[in-house]
Amino acid sequence: MVKRISLVISLLLTLAVLAGVRFSVLLGLGLTIGFILERFGFGFAGPWRRFIRDRDAQGIIAQLIAIGLTALAIQPLIAYAPGTLIGAIAPVSLTMIIAAAIFGLSMQMILGCGSGTLVNAGSGNLLALAALPLFCVGSFLGSLLIPFAIQSTPHIPLSLTKLLGVEQSVVITLVGLFIVGLTARGFSQGPIWNGRFLIAAILLAVLAVLHVLVAGQPWGVVYGLGLWAAKAAHGIGWDPNTAQFWIHPINASALKESILTDTTSLTNIGLVMGAALAAWIDSVNRPFKQRIAVWYYLVAAFFGLLLGISSRLAFGCNVGGLFSGIASGSMHGWAWLAAGFAGSIAGVHLRDKLWLLASREAK
Repeated sequence: MVKRISLVISLLLTLAVLAGVRFSVLLGLGLTIGFILERFGFGFAGPWRRFIRDRDAQGIIAQLIAIGLTALAIQPLIAYAPGTLIGAIAPVSLTMIIAAAIFGLSMQMILGCGSGTLVNAGSGNLLALAALPLFCVGSFLGSLLIPFAIQSTPHIPLSLTKLLGVEQSVVITLVGLFIVGLTARGFSQGPIWNGRFLIAAILLAVLAVLHVLVAGQPWGVVYGLGLWAAKAAHGIGWDPNTAQFWIHPINASALKESILTDTTSLTNIGLVMGAALAAWIDSVNRPFKQRIAVWYYLVAAFFGLLLGISSRLAFGCNVGGLFSGIASGSMHGWAWLAAGFAGSIAGVHLRDKLWLLASREAK
């Protein structure tokens, strides 16, 4: 244990020397988030599945609290520091809604959203390890499709803070989350409070606020995955000047620079590391993992590809689109929530059928 922690500290210090303290802190934030998500069993895909299947609302209530606490802090911060801090504001469109629904379905097939796939991969989950490379490829392919998506359907950015002011935006956000919570409570068939999840929610909100202060933007996942695949494609001959998304100055610069200076890449790497550390600590208490047929790993890879494509077209996953979007006052986050949950309902039922078949064949 001490050796692992010493190794992590050494890595953070090395990054601080090579890239700067800010980037080292970002890696540390990602590592801490990954550790908490894995250690506390906190996530997005799993709680949604438990609510859909078992009417267990504990995880969803904790998610809503985490988003609300984050919104309460970052909306005023972003509003009073324009240019220095930016929110996760994205447009609402038909293609965005369809993509969010596809993401919701796909994440249930591998039981991991953007952050969940990284955390599960870090903890040694073989399905996540099969899905993650295709997730990266899909995110890259999705970036190539964004111009077509924007041209095909109207994309309307709606920021509550710009439309109504920060005070009303915060109130509406909190009221909206409260209404969703009451709705979840109405469908729940058991207790809605879970002390473990609530602690994780509070810690996650604190880390999300710190991320905004350090990175200048809310926590996201998908961009970093697509960037990794874009760098690989560029290395084998792909010309980024042929892609409208990648000729944008910010994206072109990220493509040229090291991933050790890319905000999302650093937090993503940290998620994997933090989850791996938490899994190692808790390895003795982990139950035996159920065997499944080999073909389900191909299913996971396919839906990993869909996760990447759909998350780009939906302008984020559960983290960048839903969590950070709603917390920033973006209507896009609310549209993502509705569409993603609808897709998850279909995904849960489909996964249960295929999982049962894959489990039987593995015996």
